[in-house]
Amino acid sequence: MVGMEVFWFIPTHGDGRYLGTSYGGRAVSYPYVRQIAQAADELGFSGVLLPTGRSCEDAWVTASTLIPATKYLKFLVAVRPGLMSPTVAARMAATFDRLSNGRLLVNVVTGGDPVEQAGDGLFLDHDSRYELTDEFLTIWRHALQGEEVNFEGDYLSIKGGKVLYPPVQTPYPPLYFGGSSPIAQQVAVDHVDVYLTWGEPPDQVAEKIAQVRKLAAEKGKTVRFGIRLHVIVRQTEQEAWAAADQLIQFLDEDTIASAQKVFARMDSEGQKRMSQLHLGDRANLEISPNLWAGVGLVRGGAGTALVGDPETVTARMKEYAALGIETFIFSGYPHLEEAYRVAELLFPLLPLTNRNEEEGNRALHTTFASPFGEIVGNEQIPKQKEGNTHEQKPEKLAF
Repeated sequence: MVGMEVFWFIPTHGDGRYLGTSYGGRAVSYPYVRQIAQAADELGFSGVLLPTGRSCEDAWVTASTLIPATKYLKFLVAVRPGLMSPTVAARMAATFDRLSNGRLLVNVVTGGDPVEQAGDGLFLDHDSRYELTDEFLTIWRHALQGEEVNFEGDYLSIKGGKVLYPPVQTPYPPLYFGGSSPIAQQVAVDHVDVYLTWGEPPDQVAEKIAQVRKLAAEKGKTVRFGIRLHVIVRQTEQEAWAAADQLIQFLDEDTIASAQKVFARMDSEGQKRMSQLHLGDRANLEISPNLWAGVGLVRGGAGTALVGDPETVTARMKEYAALGIETFIFSGYPHLEEAYRVAELLFPLLPLTNRNEEEGNRALHTTFASPFGEIVGNEQIPKQKEGNTHEQKPEKLAF
């Protein structure tokens, strides 16, 4: 099986133990997001996604503050065609990539909420935004490859655009992109490295991957694939489903209806597909085996979670991997504790390519630097549970 990369999430729009309520909520502070990033770095996640939009702290500023707080972690940060100059965005990307020593990944976000976009001065319809995105990425890519850009399009005009300081990664930091409409998929195959889908049932994901592959093949190109999901993993199935129920236990119908009203005004095809999975109805949320749509009752964008014990969640991940998914971008509430839970319960079961030995993944590939668990009787390393791949040597400490 092809190896998997697992990313985590920096919740710059808020975090907590429950959805739709301030009870158990946490403020988004720098110390807190730094804790999450450092945990993800230590635990062996390949990278973190930072969300974008007016409900979030700025992704570029936040990610920049986390560069010195981490060592290996990569940052998937959004560029926003129509809200940013492509050459300025290219210089931002080059600077971040240089100062982080090649740890930038770029998430191309066209936006899907006309109300929010109007508040930022963008008044284009759905297809026009993707046409603009095509022009934006054409300029961005050429500029980061050291070319002087002279471009005259329907939406953008650049004369003598340059990036003087090149990025560390060549030809530029990898581009990630999600979009379910035909025009979005066409932009993807023309420009990006990784096509992302939200966590739809496997048959829908398979259909989408097949279409993108077909479009790419027609142009002699290849695209890699990733998926954005939440995850609720516990020692047993019963515990996992109980945790899913607890996550939405304080949601009332008015809160759900208010959130769904906002989602309904959006022209994002991906958001429409997410909303159709549950139709705002909490009565039947398991839309595919172990795929739960409860998060999408009140959260825009990624609205589904894999729910189950470690073996079951691993099996579902492998089903997606068999379709071509290589990158899993996960999140869970609250994000600090769930980062540890995912790494401890899932990582030993997965064919991870998150890190190689030369990068020194301390948490998952280690000689005896620190025990996994508390020393027993002041002298004995805790016994290894069957199925746990952490190394346990030596058997006893020598004093």
